[in-house]
Amino acid sequence: GREEDRAKAVCQFCDTDFVGTDGVNGGRFGSADELAAAALAVTDAGGLMIVLTGGEPLLQVDAALIKSLKRAGFFIAVETNGTIAAPEGLDWICVSPKAGSDVIQRRGDELKVVYGQEGLALDALLTWDFSHFYLQPMDGNDIDRLTRETIGYCKAHPAWKLSLQTHKILQIP
Repeated sequence: GREEDRAKAVCQFCDTDFVGTDGVNGGRFGSADELAAAALAVTDAGGLMIVLTGGEPLLQVDAALIKSLKRAGFFIAVETNGTIAAPEGLDWICVSPKAGSDVIQRRGDELKVVYGQEGLALDALLTWDFSHFYLQPMDGNDIDRLTRETIGYCKAHPAWKLSLQTHKILQIP
């Protein structure tokens, strides 16, 4: 069940309810085209961007889905933990590595590291092939302290930029 999946997840601090398909606009779709049509139906007019996140989205993203989303006009972004190689055709790749995982996707557009994890060598991550390097304080009981530490780290190491979950700061559900 949900609790077992959460207990087995590498990311014990993850704030995404990634189990199940019964959320708002959730469900199972018969084809990649049906999923793309459902995504298109809930978008506003204008430039279409879809962010595939998880759990680990690359467990489900395949060439058929990418092709269907492209046909529907989407710019496709993904936020992955990097343990699975990203397929061709994605427009933006964000890797958010988790301590203790085997990251194989070491190139992309942005590397977003949750600050406060034990066992991640931040200097070593700067050797990976990314255009942007972000540090985000880990949400939880120590958020105030970790935010101050993250800001201090970014000031002392300017290759890193600060990333904040502004929706949480502004209390937007």
